[in-house]
Amino acid sequence: MAKIETIQGVDNLPEIIVAAASKNPVCVMIARGDLAVETGYLRLAELQEEILWICEAAHVPVIWATQVLDSMVKTGIPTRAEITDAAMGGRVECVMLNKGTFLLEAVSALDDILIKMQEHQYKKTPRLRALGLAKKGLKE
Repeated sequence: MAKIETIQGVDNLPEIIVAAASKNPVCVMIARGDLAVETGYLRLAELQEEILWICEAAHVPVIWATQVLDSMVKTGIPTRAEITDAAMGGRVECVMLNKGTFLLEAVSALDDILIKMQEHQYKKTPRLRALGLAKKGLKE
């Protein structure tokens, strides 16, 4: 598993996938907490998208990690933002929850959210634009 938690990891993701896949099956974990701390929260959504696009193109499974339904796991009550964030987990192969008192309730809620979101995914497939990574190699 390649845990992507830095800008350097995002920039080198294609090479990381090729190197890892040459020896073993590979998957990618988007370590969103670490990535947000390094890049700032305003860039997180964009970087998540680029990681998802690269992994989709390479047929590499993705793990959505860091604070998914975190309030719910700890208190039993999710925030509105957590519900929306969890719904984005429908675009990956695995969603990781942290441990907590209400973990079983959070797993059940996540399952319900993802099942409902499956019906919406095919209509709203993201459009692939030029990746920021691809622009690095171009000279103007």
